[in-house]
Amino acid sequence: MRKEKVTWIHHWSDRTFSFRTTRDQNFRFSAGEFVLIGLKIENKPVLRAYSIVSPPWAEYLEFLSIKMPDGELTSKLQHIKIDDEVVIMDKTTGTLRNEAIKDGKTLWLLSTGTGLAPWPSIIRDLDSLERWDDIRVVHSVRNRDDLAYHKDLSTAYADSEPDLAESLKEKLTYIPIVTGEGDKRITEQLGKALPIDPINDKVMICGNLQFNYDVADWCKEQGMQEGSLRDPGDFVLERAFVEK
Repeated sequence: MRKEKVTWIHHWSDRTFSFRTTRDQNFRFSAGEFVLIGLKIENKPVLRAYSIVSPPWAEYLEFLSIKMPDGELTSKLQHIKIDDEVVIMDKTTGTLRNEAIKDGKTLWLLSTGTGLAPWPSIIRDLDSLERWDDIRVVHSVRNRDDLAYHKDLSTAYADSEPDLAESLKEKLTYIPIVTGEGDKRITEQLGKALPIDPINDKVMICGNLQFNYDVADWCKEQGMQEGSLRDPGDFVLERAFVEK
């Protein structure tokens, strides 16, 4: 367990926010992984699993969180300020990694809500840029102001990561979906407006439990095999979250 200081906070809406912390130079992780983070509340650490938004090469750690007024952790976490301390465990893990899927042409990253969190890490990972010809980020929310990182994803990080933008803009396609404005859910667009090729394309899934199950079922119906770090496949979801 380590303590890191909060260095940046951005509230996307009254439901979601992002924050950055310092990063110990010995802390290592792979793009797409998650880690237990939290706060000391009444002198006891309260921890939850959070996907890491920042890429492995960044000098900071970044996270995307929901706000829950009655949440044991998030009710407090949403009120953090610059220089506050966040508790971060040493071990990272997860199956949303390039190593868990076979080679292909296009990588689809499908998400709802704060399930977007691992995608900014993956798309800015140098290994991802070398491996995939096309990376498509699909993010579905109910309200437009919950489209976290909308500007960065829309511009291939032209302002925030200009050195990376040139390579990223050739590969990245960003598809925001706002169901509250009449857009169809991701599950209703699979194979149609979202033309996933089950032979040449690969899929990563991160969202609410029902979404994860529904998309996984669709992939299986197309003959796609679920992957893992031991046995790479055609699609992968974070089982650690699904099984809780």
